Amino acid sequence: MERVAFLIESTGERIGCLLNPESLLFRRQAGVATRHTAGGIAAGTGLYDDQLLRRGGGVTELTFNLLFDVSLAGSSMKVNDVRDLTGPIWRLSENSADGTPPVCRFVWGKSWHLPGIITSVAERFEYFNAEGVPRRSWMRLRFRRVAEPVAPSIRERRAAAGGMTGPYGATRPLESHEVKGNERPDQIAAQCYGDPSLVRALMAHNNIDDPLHMPAGKMLDIPPLEELEALL
Repeated sequence: MERVAFLIESTGERIGCLLNPESLLFRRQAGVATRHTAGGIAAGTGLYDDQLLRRGGGVTELTFNLLFDVSLAGSSMKVNDVRDLTGPIWRLSENSADGTPPVCRFVWGKSWHLPGIITSVAERFEYFNAEGVPRRSWMRLRFRRVAEPVAPSIRERRAAAGGMTGPYGATRPLESHEVKGNERPDQIAAQCYGDPSLVRALMAHNNIDDPLHMPAGKMLDIPPLEELEALL
């Protein structure tokens, strides 16, 4: 039932959600700004729009609502207070030891697998018991994408080795990978290809619909990099 989750990069902890979001707002702001001069906004005759300065980068954000309900049948999360489920998500919006919120991955099936930070949280409680303990929560999150961790790619490892190397830096490509206990799909992509962003293509190649629930011991086919890139 829990097919939406946040995976904390530094600890590997998994925070599951009980139901899929009903909708998801995906917003992109380009890395541009209005051009200014010492006298103000740069303008001139014959211009219909302000001149833009291209800064590069930009901002990509996801906004969505999540439902948590401790009374739902079929859930593996057995608690009485819904705050036990939503508290870890609140903590993801708080600063860590280095002064920034912790990086996590938003994972939803094989279609969404994005690293980022939670920039805002709002929560509405419902369905209280006689002691005032909330049992249902509607949570609204804003999630800002960050860059994937930089890791040597297969092509970089080939160049460093002076020849053709395969996954894991082997002298010939490996053809399969056995999933270990609690191993995340992005970790497998990073280990095999040096690029965690290939995780969606790797899961699609292996017809994995729910990467969060791959059993230990499952064998994944590890195709050549060129074949995997064709799925992107």
